[in-house]
Amino acid sequence: MKTSARNELSGKITNIINGAVMSEVKITVSPDVTISATVTKDGIESLGAKLNDNITAIIKASSIIISKVPLKTTARNVLKGKVLEVIKGAVNSEVKLSLGNSVISAIVTNDAIEDLSIKASEDAYALFKASSVILIAE
Repeated sequence: MKTSARNELSGKITNIINGAVMSEVKITVSPDVTISATVTKDGIESLGAKLNDNITAIIKASSIIISKVPLKTTARNVLKGKVLEVIKGAVNSEVKLSLGNSVISAIVTNDAIEDLSIKASEDAYALFKASSVILIAE
């Protein structure tokens, strides 16, 4: 399946917590990268997803916030990485962050790039809500 989403991270399901309506799914992408996703319980059942299954997490680049410091926030996903490159556009920039063996891209305004002075080779954090993650079973 092809999508327009910039971020597709594959890993294994390492935990599923089922609630009455929603489930929280933990996906280990690498030893240093774990993603939390919240999806409906029906969604998990329709995927047939269970512990240790391979799964792909999709996150739109526009759903990712970049920070230079780790923030205490309600976003369940705060992933530390290294800025690989900043690709400037007329209004927005694409920031590519290395997360070990994975790369995650964020679309942010040029003003934010300047305000935070985001540059290649520096540490940065990608923040996104668990509800911004879409799961695809492999």
